[in-house]
Amino acid sequence: EAPLAPGVVGQTLDHQPLLRRTRRDHALQARRVEIGRLLATLEAFSRAQGEAAPNLHPGGPAAAAGRPGRRSGAATLSRMLVLAVCSLKGGVGKTSVTLGLASGAHARGLRTLVVDLDPQGDVTTGLAVAEEPSTTLADVLEDPRAKVVRSAVVPSGWSWRGADGAQVPLDVLTGGPALAARERPDASEKALLALSRALAKAEGYELVLLDCPPHLGALTRSGLAASDRALVVAEPGLFAVNAADRALGAVHDVRGSLNPRLQPLGVVVNRFRSSLAEHRYRVEELQSMFGPLVLSPVLPERSVLQRAQGATVPIHEYPGGRDLARAFDAILDRALRAPHGR
Repeated sequence: EAPLAPGVVGQTLDHQPLLRRTRRDHALQARRVEIGRLLATLEAFSRAQGEAAPNLHPGGPAAAAGRPGRRSGAATLSRMLVLAVCSLKGGVGKTSVTLGLASGAHARGLRTLVVDLDPQGDVTTGLAVAEEPSTTLADVLEDPRAKVVRSAVVPSGWSWRGADGAQVPLDVLTGGPALAARERPDASEKALLALSRALAKAEGYELVLLDCPPHLGALTRSGLAASDRALVVAEPGLFAVNAADRALGAVHDVRGSLNPRLQPLGVVVNRFRSSLAEHRYRVEELQSMFGPLVLSPVLPERSVLQRAQGATVPIHEYPGGRDLARAFDAILDRALRAPHGR
């Protein structure tokens, strides 16, 4: 065979990045079309639900009746909202977002239940649960009767921290290592819907936050099957687009197979540092891919969040946490405005 002319090998290799970029551009365009169709469906769904009944109204009937723990002028929900906080990539601060939203709900006096679906039990720890119940979420998923649910719910360490000294319950359905046994790849539809049946018996709450494991197993699917909305947590890194895309795809799949009322609330970017060009680029990449599903504001990286969590104190009550608290409030506002129904 005749030897290759000088430079031919190099020229051939030089085309490879271009080919890869072209293939990636085509894949991104296809996903944009799919996401555009999803957004159109969401818009139609929201209009239909919004016309049926408003979900958020200031000072509702219970507040007018002087409900204990309700701050003057605080908002009430006409229906219980179940929000799953999820990510299919570990280390993005998913539990920190759950705790931030719980802090915001607690600050405005919403009766809140936090469900710890992660076998690591980090959100249970972060909420300063003092007592170790004999019944946990693992037992509830095995037997979702009302008496089992009641025995598994315990008050968090934040429950009586109302600024005016009033009682503001923030309860926890505790997780733990026993949940790992529920991560069966062959989980039946009945098993996946056990949490949904259990939450139907959790009375007296306006908001339920589900802290899902950082992968798509039976526990995350159970959480999505029980939820009205799903919040996907992403970080501004190299794998952010793929991770968010897979998570939104999981939401779509569960909506089609187990829970037709499930809708994505959006993607929240966590641990953002505006001084880093890489972070700014990745946020732009997410926005170009997912458009209005990328929520505003982004959550900045602040050491005060780690200090508040270390002290097991709500970020809304921790010195120096005001900016982060406002950011969590904005995300919570978006969730509370989202149409939902049970």
